[in-house]
Amino acid sequence: MKTGVTAAKARSPVNFPESRERHIVWLLCLLAAIHVFVFSAAFPFFNNVDEKEHFDLVIKYSQGHIPSNLELFSPEAAKFVAICGSPEYLNLRYRVDSPGEAFPLPAWRYPLTEQNRQRLLAKAAIWRGQRNQESTQSPLYYVLAGLWWHLGQGLGFNGGYLLYWLHFQNVLVMVGLVWLGFITAQLVFPGDRFLRLGVPALLAFFPQTSFYSIQNDTLSPLCFGGAFIYLLKFQRAAVPDVRLGMLTGLTLATTFLVKISNLPLLAVSAVVVVCKIWNLVKTGQWRASRPALVALAFCAGPPMLAWVSWCKYTLGDYGGTAAKIQMLGWTQKPFWEWWDHPILTPHGLWVFISQTLASFWRGEFTWHCQRMALPVVDTIYIVASMLFVGVAAVALIPRFATATQSQRQALWFALASFAAGMAFLGLLSICYDFHDCLYPSRAYPYFTSGRLMLGALIPFLLLFVYGLDRSLGWVKTAWPRWVVLAGFILFMLVSEMAIDWPAFFSPYNWFHM
Repeated sequence: MKTGVTAAKARSPVNFPESRERHIVWLLCLLAAIHVFVFSAAFPFFNNVDEKEHFDLVIKYSQGHIPSNLELFSPEAAKFVAICGSPEYLNLRYRVDSPGEAFPLPAWRYPLTEQNRQRLLAKAAIWRGQRNQESTQSPLYYVLAGLWWHLGQGLGFNGGYLLYWLHFQNVLVMVGLVWLGFITAQLVFPGDRFLRLGVPALLAFFPQTSFYSIQNDTLSPLCFGGAFIYLLKFQRAAVPDVRLGMLTGLTLATTFLVKISNLPLLAVSAVVVVCKIWNLVKTGQWRASRPALVALAFCAGPPMLAWVSWCKYTLGDYGGTAAKIQMLGWTQKPFWEWWDHPILTPHGLWVFISQTLASFWRGEFTWHCQRMALPVVDTIYIVASMLFVGVAAVALIPRFATATQSQRQALWFALASFAAGMAFLGLLSICYDFHDCLYPSRAYPYFTSGRLMLGALIPFLLLFVYGLDRSLGWVKTAWPRWVVLAGFILFMLVSEMAIDWPAFFSPYNWFHM
């Protein structure tokens, strides 16, 4: 039987140098930048996925203030929300197709009369009286976005253009993510051009709406993507050096400091490190590897301990989530009540998995109180994800494996990362009573926010592209794989345009500013 690398060479249609391949990746980076820029410009402020709250935190961190409780909105953030906020995400009264309803123009379209000024001041005062439920989020995204905000001010941007400057920060994030996806695929599949280019190609056109918003989910795939690479290198090194230990520890620390929902990824990473330590002990390399392990612990531990200590000191709990949970009205269920949850039934489990996978691909924006989604598109994403990831998982079983041992280890790590994120959302769904909360709720007691799993985006796409490749393993030539991949990317782009098209005509967006 051929190995994965040998088989890849056998069906490789063209041999071109590595420099040309990198040129293709740079082209994908450019296309990703254009993709994110256009859609970030199309969506107005402030979306239903807590964008107001995240923006308020950016303002506070830009002013050097770290919230110590669920604070009220800052005056500056409240002013921006009052002037630039669009009713199109949540307000059904202003539907364009409603007979007799005039769609309100943005505040900047009205003359600055005293009456209009007082109306905006009153609206801003309402927001200044609202508590920010996201105040206790991990700090890294807001520190970086606060610095980006200052850079925009230094460049002379103000008003709505300064707001969109925050949206356009995601252009840099996505460019970095595409390049990181290529580096990861190159590390895992050095002999397979389809797999090396398939991952960054999917990333360049990934339709997740979080990348068009102000929110901390956008940094998770970049931070854990870096951690994933260095953990693979750490795992493969006969004797890890200090530099590798430092970089591994730093990327794990940034993953933690971006979002608390990345904890499952850190748990899987800890298992990888422990397994490596065990192998070092068995091979007698433990003593030589101690400097690297100390460097890893020193670079990962103190930043994490500093943040959990701050949360414990200021908020009373190590995760900083208790105040938010109390504000939302959730209560923790007794352990014996967990087993009555509908997720433990076939129908409930299908609802949870299918809706989480769908939102993982397309996001959670609403438009005039309606989810920005199409059932047929969601179905294709769900079926493709389950099919290709399932095929990849089966291909990792020794009986069916064609990949090398190091490739299987990397893919098992990727599968464990994605599964841990899914299991974490399932656990949150089970262990809380959501009472009168709108989402999740007693009627819909499921955490199906796929954006909370975005840290595992690169590992997921490794599995996805590998599963696609293995599904066409019976084809001896390469071109059908490229055709299927190109067709899927075209479907992603066309369906995203169809779903998000109404936003392009919003009078509140960048194109109409």
